[in-house]
Amino acid sequence: MKASLKNVEVKEDYLVHLTFSDGLEGEVDFSEYVGNGVFKKWVNYDHFRTARIGEYGELVWDGELDFCPDALYMKVSGMSPEAYLEKTAKQHA
Repeated sequence: MKASLKNVEVKEDYLVHLTFSDGLEGEVDFSEYVGNGVFKKWVNYDHFRTARIGEYGELVWDGELDFCPDALYMKVSGMSPEAYLEKTAKQHA
């Protein structure tokens, strides 16, 4: 099973609390992106607060910007890409 978001809660200071379909929970700090390139809209925190779960379990803003649930899962869990791929392969075996 690949990662899929179950719940998203936008906190203060560009933190987002994520809950994944397998129960993993944690926060991701998006502040490093604010104001840069495609993230310029996030300077307006009200825009950042529009984060939601997309059609494929990804984290999206306005359908223009998204973060892959697999990458977010690795960030929250601290897993390396190799460890994450191994975990998902075992779940499909």
